[in-house]
Amino acid sequence: MLRASLGSLKLRYPVLTRSRQLSLGSRSVRHGGVTRRAVARTTLFTLTLGSAFLVSSIYADSIADDENKKEDSTKSLGSLVRAYTVYSLCSIPALVDASPKILSVLSSVPGLKQITEAFVRVTFFNQFVGADSAEEALPLIHSLRAANRGVLFAYSIEVDENEATGGSASFSLPSTDNSVDSSTSTLPSVSPHVDDAQSKRIVDEMLHCIDVAADFEAGLSNGADGVASGQGHVPVDAAAVGRGRRTWVAVKMTALLPDAHALIAWSSHIIASRKGSPSPEGRIPFPGAPRIDDMAAILDSKAAASPLTPDQIRHIRELYADLYRICMRAKERGVKVIVDAEYSWYQPAIDSLTLALMREFNSLDQSSSTGAQVQPLVYGTFQAYLRRTPAHLALALEDARKNNYALGVKLVRGAYHPHELAAHEAALAFDRAHGQIHTAVTAPRPSLSISPDILPPVWLEKKETDEAYNHCVGMLIKTVKEDVGRRDDVKGGSVMSTWKKCWHSGWLGAAKNTKIDTAVEPRAPGIGILFGTHNWGSCALIMKELVRNGLAVEDHRVSGSVGLGGNEQVPIQLQNEVVERVAIGQLYGMSDDLTEWVVSRIISNTPFVIKYVPYGALADVMPYLSRRAIENKSMLGDGNAEHERQRARQEIWKKIFG
Repeated sequence: MLRASLGSLKLRYPVLTRSRQLSLGSRSVRHGGVTRRAVARTTLFTLTLGSAFLVSSIYADSIADDENKKEDSTKSLGSLVRAYTVYSLCSIPALVDASPKILSVLSSVPGLKQITEAFVRVTFFNQFVGADSAEEALPLIHSLRAANRGVLFAYSIEVDENEATGGSASFSLPSTDNSVDSSTSTLPSVSPHVDDAQSKRIVDEMLHCIDVAADFEAGLSNGADGVASGQGHVPVDAAAVGRGRRTWVAVKMTALLPDAHALIAWSSHIIASRKGSPSPEGRIPFPGAPRIDDMAAILDSKAAASPLTPDQIRHIRELYADLYRICMRAKERGVKVIVDAEYSWYQPAIDSLTLALMREFNSLDQSSSTGAQVQPLVYGTFQAYLRRTPAHLALALEDARKNNYALGVKLVRGAYHPHELAAHEAALAFDRAHGQIHTAVTAPRPSLSISPDILPPVWLEKKETDEAYNHCVGMLIKTVKEDVGRRDDVKGGSVMSTWKKCWHSGWLGAAKNTKIDTAVEPRAPGIGILFGTHNWGSCALIMKELVRNGLAVEDHRVSGSVGLGGNEQVPIQLQNEVVERVAIGQLYGMSDDLTEWVVSRIISNTPFVIKYVPYGALADVMPYLSRRAIENKSMLGDGNAEHERQRARQEIWKKIFG
């Protein structure tokens, strides 16, 4: 375990040099301003539609209440109308881009503020957010589990509304007197956004979220309702901690410390330390790959002088201590922790913290000694739209093997593509105008980007991201195959090979005469993967690779479901040891037909699909909703918006006319 030594430190400010010569020009993403007339038109449209939808939603919800709680909220008339409205709005680019400004204007007008909040609640909030609190989300979690879906629970607090919505941010490097002249510089949007007390309240909420998730799972195991009683938490069987549990918790690091800019400063230091390094980490494109000694700049007072300020070091030390508390609680309660990915300027710091947590809490040495620990406990997020990801993932797999810890991977495409491109070009333009960056530069920086590379950190074309994602799918499933074969060997052959023989022979026949020797307890998984994707092709590829690698068996005795391209897809059977290592995740309120298709194809004892369910008070999650709307705008291109609207329209027609 890494230990912090809190002795005196000699500090200096960072001097970061870059050599940039090329501009991305027309490949970049430019955001134009919104005229007052356009804002007025969209505001009127939003208010009119919002008022109409508010009435219809209240009416539909009252019908649902009279029917004594609809069995599945996603199938109620109100939710279908809501989905149609939300996806229609998300498919209007000008409206989505103007939405933060519209909401700001309307929220400042007495009377309109209440109408605006009511509109947001019955549309975007109810579509994408589970509830105002963890306890209030329990009915939704129950309904999802009844539909064979797990939950990735997330207290969705964003670092800053401007950044969450892709607004521009500028900043100056810190001066040597640790002060800021407001007349000559503009602080980044990630300057201290919460006080220490508020960040600690968020940490406490994360601990509470873990308890709610654990109590829900324990309640299911005990036949209860998953709610902790007044006597304390529902007891957990230590021998079964984490096995088959599908209520996990997501952590967003930038929300857990008062000054998220400390992560950028540390990330800059990490990148500077890689310059000219012959190590594999030094050859990976920005934001690079973490090394365990990155933590020395924060935790070890005997390390070389750090360029971070005393306050920044204190904030990151406290963040690490809080993350340690969160992971300790998760370990005790058997709840997996998924670290969310963020903008590239945070990632070097986030990666280093995640690596330290994985080596501590995902240690297979500890698992073999206790024999009752969920593994992997901590997952990091790998974004396929980053140029580094294939090489970064390969290096992470190698590091996990060498250091005997379970690697937790959430693989996603990435959510901030246009903002990453815009930030990178702004940084290029600044460097062309000012030359090398040093502390004497007083001009405000127009970008938070810290990449020293000429090329942007993300791929330029979606096709490149898709290819990287699919390549990583193959790499990861191959690793699962190796891990299952290596860790589940028992006397007389492996559990997997015996299971496949029984399945092909028919469980009702050969299984009765086939004895599976379980005298040797299967070891903890050495790999865990959550494939986050709303792409039909990627979901089909994941299942195809599971079958091709012998981790799943097609069941031709069960009728298939219509999937990609309108073709019937044969269901596949997954053994428990595979489901413990692999899952597919999708956002709550999005791609429900894809979710249903995957669920219908998978036969397993544990939910294979996990829905990412954020929660939080409306005021707290507004930045999250703004970002979700902007992400949906790009995701709903290429006919996807029409698909979502058409699907909702057809379901509404069926509800009304049968």
